[in-house]
Amino acid sequence: MAFTPFVFLTQKSQQIILNPMSRKRPLIGCSTYRRQVSGEPPIFIDGLMPTYIKALLAAGALPVLIPLSLEKGDLLDLLGELDGVLLPGGGDIDPTRYGGRHHATVYGVDPNRDEVELFVAQQVVAQDKPLLAICRGHQILNVSRGGSLWEDVLDLMPEAKEHAFFHGHERTRLSHEVQIDPQSHLYQILGQQVKPVNSLHHQGIRELGADLRPMARATDGLIESVEVIGHRFAIGVQWHPEEFFATDPQTLGLFESFVAACRA
Repeated sequence: MAFTPFVFLTQKSQQIILNPMSRKRPLIGCSTYRRQVSGEPPIFIDGLMPTYIKALLAAGALPVLIPLSLEKGDLLDLLGELDGVLLPGGGDIDPTRYGGRHHATVYGVDPNRDEVELFVAQQVVAQDKPLLAICRGHQILNVSRGGSLWEDVLDLMPEAKEHAFFHGHERTRLSHEVQIDPQSHLYQILGQQVKPVNSLHHQGIRELGADLRPMARATDGLIESVEVIGHRFAIGVQWHPEEFFATDPQTLGLFESFVAACRA
């Protein structure tokens, strides 16, 4: 990619020119969520849970937050400077985005976030830029490819088991196992065919989007990981690996593989 050198002014008004091509750590953009932090008048912030930041730093990357207030032209300019993108977890996607229906359990819908993340996912895949999509991000990737979701897995998916262990449980609780396809990219990274994972979601993939193939499933058959066919690194996982990067070498390896693809 093409860069313009950054220019900084010191206190002595001397210019220091830094060539971004000399940096060794890839820049990875992380989408954000919006939260209200005060009452009247309301004040909002765009932010991200620090576990994602820590996982990327541990894997050798420099995280950059992607604000929700950027227009599409600004997003394209920012994507042009990034080496990869991470789509994190969060609230539900508006069911109208995938031809779904309202369900009483749908929560946390943010139309602005849907718009930004769906656009970013489409652009990242089109540009063959590395992508790691986690939980909601995994679902965003599927919807961005024309796929659909179960509005509530336990209520609507036949023979489904509980997946929503996000109230009254530790985020590191290992709730079930996933079966990983031994022919998949994910198996090559993790070296595990059976992996216990946490489960902090109530929605999940129903119909696969275009050019996606499943790499892992829960014991009830729910798709827990996908990759974009023919893409150098575009992986979605339904669980939250950022909670285990410091304690599980295989999970850290997932982030390291992502960062290596971004560096390349």
